[in-house]
Amino acid sequence: MLPTEFKIEAYVDATQASPFEAWFNALPAQPAAKVTVALGRIARGAHSSLKGVGEGVFEFRIDSGPGYRIYLGRDGERLVILLGGGTKRRQHADIAAAKTRWADYKARRALARKGEHRCP
Repeated sequence: MLPTEFKIEAYVDATQASPFEAWFNALPAQPAAKVTVALGRIARGAHSSLKGVGEGVFEFRIDSGPGYRIYLGRDGERLVILLGGGTKRRQHADIAAAKTRWADYKARRALARKGEHRCP
């Protein structure tokens, strides 16, 4: 059986900024490489490593360094939206921000489906 492939996109806010990309681009090379490997696992369907943190947001833990985390939501069967990243030390604030971003993404997507705005 072939692994299920998922499309991964970064959330962008109303100003077209991507919190995940900003976080990722600020990482040193070694942690960035570990995050890239984790994203590959997510794309191949390794979702058993995801932990729900509430309101449709999931956390993917990387057991390295300060405990890196990737926050994401799933839009349908094959789309993963990257909401942000962080470390264990900032976990509570990062989860709260991810939940806010997920709510914004869903609201703007709903408007786009009604033809009122273009969804990112």
